[in-house]
Amino acid sequence: MNPSCLRLKKISFAHPSQPQLFTGLDFELSSGKVGLIGQNGSGKTTLLYLIMGLHQPVAGGVYLDERLIASRDDLRYLRRHVGFLFQDADDQLFSPTVIEDVAFGPLNLGDSPDVARQKSLDILNRLGLIGFEDRLTHNLSGGEKKLVALATILVMQPRFLLLDEPTNSLDSATRARLVAIIDNLDVPMLIISHDWDFLAQTTSQVYSLDHGHLHLSETKCLHTHPHAHAHGDHPHGHSGLAHD
Repeated sequence: MNPSCLRLKKISFAHPSQPQLFTGLDFELSSGKVGLIGQNGSGKTTLLYLIMGLHQPVAGGVYLDERLIASRDDLRYLRRHVGFLFQDADDQLFSPTVIEDVAFGPLNLGDSPDVARQKSLDILNRLGLIGFEDRLTHNLSGGEKKLVALATILVMQPRFLLLDEPTNSLDSATRARLVAIIDNLDVPMLIISHDWDFLAQTTSQVYSLDHGHLHLSETKCLHTHPHAHAHGDHPHGHSGLAHD
């Protein structure tokens, strides 16, 4: 096992009164940017919830830096080092103003108000959100909320990132900003998305999740057009540049 990695080992899981979703699933994230695709209901978001301790596996375990995540202290350790962007930014933002939301994490870690504010301003500036600090979060657009939610994660300087459908409801300009932000982040990340073109722009590997199993896509099609693909390893009949 890589000494600095996020790993799922022999994970089994089922929702209450539902068929088994995962049986003996293995996955490791130690470097690079990895995409994850799959049909609705295939368990993509559930996989992230298992990593973050929001669901508990029936068997198997989640490991960070060879440490089994089992206790509350373990979960605090994991959540300090793994940033999770929810699919819906409203699930992540809860303070009246942008600066309060972004500063919450540093304050919770013991930073002084002045230090937490400066860290927050720095990350807002980095994401092109300078001047947003005193804006009311509930008045932001969907794309602005998504970027602020990302700021609340990045201000914590996580070592790993999990992004759940980050382009949902984004306009083309905000989507392009998000692509640029991700391209400039040197952090291992797992990105769930139905937007194959977005994954082609941001990731080096793509897995598909099908019937509880992960499959590495052998072919990645690098092209841009306004629709998503059900499975990235099945190129289709229009012009594009394919790379292994």
